[in-house]
Amino acid sequence: MSGALWALIALPLAAGAVLLLVGHRGDRAAAPAAVTVMLAAVGLAVAAAFGHPRVRAPLLSGLPAELSVDGLSGLLAVTVTAVTVLVMGFTAVEFGPSESSGRFFGLILLFAGSMLVTVTAATLPVLLMGWEVMGAASWALIGYWWRDAERVRAANTAFVTTRTADLGLYLAAGAALAANPTGTLALRDLSDAGEPWRSFITAGLITAALGKSAQLPFSFWLSRAMAGPSPVSALLHSATMVVAGAYLLLRIQPLLEASGWGSAVVAWAGVLTAIVLSLVALAQTDLKQLLAASSCAQIGFMVLAAGVGGTTGGTLQLIAHAAAKSLLFLIAGAWLTALGTKALTGLRGAARRYRAVGVLFTVGTLTLAGLPPLSLWASKDVLLAAAFEDAPALYTAGLAAAVLSALYSTKALWYVWQPGPATDSGADSEEAGALRVPGPTRSPLTVLALACVALSMLAFDPARAAVSRVLGAAGQPAPTQWEWALSAALALSAAGAAWTWGNRRAPLPAAVTGSFRGWLHLERATELIVVQPALAIARATARFDHRVLDVAVRSTGRGVVGLAHWSNRRLETGLAGSVSAFASACRALGRAARRPQTGQLHQYLAQAVAAFTVLAVLFVFVK
Repeated sequence: MSGALWALIALPLAAGAVLLLVGHRGDRAAAPAAVTVMLAAVGLAVAAAFGHPRVRAPLLSGLPAELSVDGLSGLLAVTVTAVTVLVMGFTAVEFGPSESSGRFFGLILLFAGSMLVTVTAATLPVLLMGWEVMGAASWALIGYWWRDAERVRAANTAFVTTRTADLGLYLAAGAALAANPTGTLALRDLSDAGEPWRSFITAGLITAALGKSAQLPFSFWLSRAMAGPSPVSALLHSATMVVAGAYLLLRIQPLLEASGWGSAVVAWAGVLTAIVLSLVALAQTDLKQLLAASSCAQIGFMVLAAGVGGTTGGTLQLIAHAAAKSLLFLIAGAWLTALGTKALTGLRGAARRYRAVGVLFTVGTLTLAGLPPLSLWASKDVLLAAAFEDAPALYTAGLAAAVLSALYSTKALWYVWQPGPATDSGADSEEAGALRVPGPTRSPLTVLALACVALSMLAFDPARAAVSRVLGAAGQPAPTQWEWALSAALALSAAGAAWTWGNRRAPLPAAVTGSFRGWLHLERATELIVVQPALAIARATARFDHRVLDVAVRSTGRGVVGLAHWSNRRLETGLAGSVSAFASACRALGRAARRPQTGQLHQYLAQAVAAFTVLAVLFVFVK
């Protein structure tokens, strides 16, 4: 069974690397090869989910690489691979022949493989490696149309923002290593660290998770990520990268509880994001921006579940959201290709014009709205039951966010079903519309729509109890009858009110609606608070380096060169003369010493007599 786990992560990574290396030469075979690889990965993920394998390999001294599959990671591995297959199947039909399919599908496989590493990582070093490759692959996918400078800037914004939050993972790894220098940095052991290291670990992991999942205050990067192709949005923002932070928080629930403060911070961060980003979604006039803001809001429910210990509800929310959001993003992309616009005003009547796709879009939006009996209504009530047991205030705030979900979802549905031609010259046109939605794209869309309906059964017994057992979370609170009824009534009432209200302006000041439409100007605020001061410090440091350090170094260099010249002229010349004179004297003395050496014995005898005579005279005088 360990072989299945190795194959699960190695197969997409290796296939993705091959497609990237082959490039355009593999465009024709890229789509079928990628779909085949991911179908095999689905089978391996299912096998791993049932077998719960665990593997270990040497990595660093004292820090082995560990991968494992348990209930939570097994369910998410199946979700990731299944959604990736459906997105690839849709893309294979929708992508035009002019696109670089080899590069696109290679990046998708590389991204999916790194996400699977992140999901199955049992130690912090392995988690870091999967996390980093996933971030790099997402940057390349968002900036896939790299010839467009604006899309590249959007990819850079998303990458830099998430990378800044990712520094929390390095903080957590350093603190974990300081707390246990001889340990393996296993995720299951993090809650055993002593203070203050446990608080540093908790803070680092929470920061990285909130950044990756686009929770406040990092939410704005998801708006910029909408510049990527719609299949990328469908994959990144439904079941993979953006939910990776929520998954990590669900994974480290014991650490959040052991810290004494982490659970409360995570719970309130999640519910506040769910409310605020729902208002942002409600203010949007662009379908993809509405869906992006709703992703932040819906993931906020998962983060809330992690904070209140609602593992079952959070996991069900994650799976149901993956089906609904990938369905909606793919349909948004299909309509963008057909009509050349993603503006809500330009999409009026789109569901009437493309009726089969409109019905599937309706299923997705009603699921997103939380209407019964669809899956997000059921999963949301399960996690809100855990919130109610933890703190009634969290439950109330969660219900408010659920009402807002019904409002913005119904708003999108209202536009696409209203009479009025959906044309290829609508507002916010990006390209000339193809005026058709390819028939083969309906198959993956239909599967996702059916999942939106069928997954609701997991929230009710006995399926919910089975899921809880698989997750090791038996005994969690279940919604009561009045909770089911209350959430259903609120969602239906909000949806009815939004449909009746239509496209009339909200009774709010233009500055308020503009602020929400601009994602609370979080990107601009980040530029003012973080980016511009950092650049100012960098410019000041550069000026100091150029005007002070550089001048000092150059002056020192010139002084040393001048001293060398002076010493060469004054000291070196005199010293060289002294050495030359001494050498000349030694040579002269040597020549003088060689003269008596004639080789004739009578001369040596005469020299000896002379020497002894001199010694005798000296001896007489000294005596």
